[in-house]
Amino acid sequence: MGGKSATKAAYFDKLKALLDEYRTVFIVGVDNVSSQQMHEIRISLRGEGVVLMGKNTMVRRALKGFIAENPEYERLMPHVRGNVGFIFTNADLSAIKEKILANRVAAPARAGAFAPGDVWVPAGNTGMEPGKTSFFQALGVPTKIARGTIEIVSDLKLIEAGSKVGASEASLLNLLNISPFTYGMTIQQVYDAGQCFSADVLDITSEQLLNSFSSAIQTVTAISLAANYPTLPSVMHSLINGYKKVLAVAVETDYSWPEIEELKDRIANPDAYAAAAPAAAAAAPAAAEAAAAAPAEEAEESDDDMGFGLFD
Repeated sequence: MGGKSATKAAYFDKLKALLDEYRTVFIVGVDNVSSQQMHEIRISLRGEGVVLMGKNTMVRRALKGFIAENPEYERLMPHVRGNVGFIFTNADLSAIKEKILANRVAAPARAGAFAPGDVWVPAGNTGMEPGKTSFFQALGVPTKIARGTIEIVSDLKLIEAGSKVGASEASLLNLLNISPFTYGMTIQQVYDAGQCFSADVLDITSEQLLNSFSSAIQTVTAISLAANYPTLPSVMHSLINGYKKVLAVAVETDYSWPEIEELKDRIANPDAYAAAAPAAAAAAPAAAEAAAAAPAEEAEESDDDMGFGLFD
């Protein structure tokens, strides 16, 4: 009994030390993860994270003891269920997530297992003798005999994602040497600075955040202008709209100030400005041609006499 108590106490101390040292905890599912995969994941995280496994009852008991001092640990309790483990880290969360999910191995289909994804049987020659045609027919796989062997005519979805693998489906996939599933760690929750959230949050980019922020500002601005309620995003638009109204009033009345004199003159004498615009546009190319021709003429005059008279 003393040995078990000492082991539990050591585990509690280790868990507490890791929670104090590291800011983030990845709660990972380890179903169908081999010991070799666990070893490789530990190596890939060396220097950046620590993997800790333990019985759920022992983890819950330890967390309950820590809650009095750190109430935020209670948010971890609902996620300590099933075959899970913990990865503690202070490194970049996206990089750690990639390392956790990168280590996956192919595995054959086992009868009774739930398919993590759709399983397809590809078209092509199987190399099997015609005597096994009935086996394919029982599963609804379209086949034909070609050059004395069974050939699958078209691709077929054999198993739907989330459904249980039957014995016949598992046998067929094994006969075809198809290992349709891959197994590795899965991230169930991320605990960071006292908050738990889904690992999908780590896939959000800075660009997406900026776009969402910009869209929210535009919405607030539109609502503020429509409700005539000033907010920080709408102030600039309100000032511009107000100045436009002042200009409209000034144009319709005798009230004036220096900055609006030209606008009033344009409205009063549109023909003068309309005639000036084409003249200015025509003068610009002519001036450019003259400027380009002047250096050329000077160069020609300089080349003619080279600084000497004809009879010098």
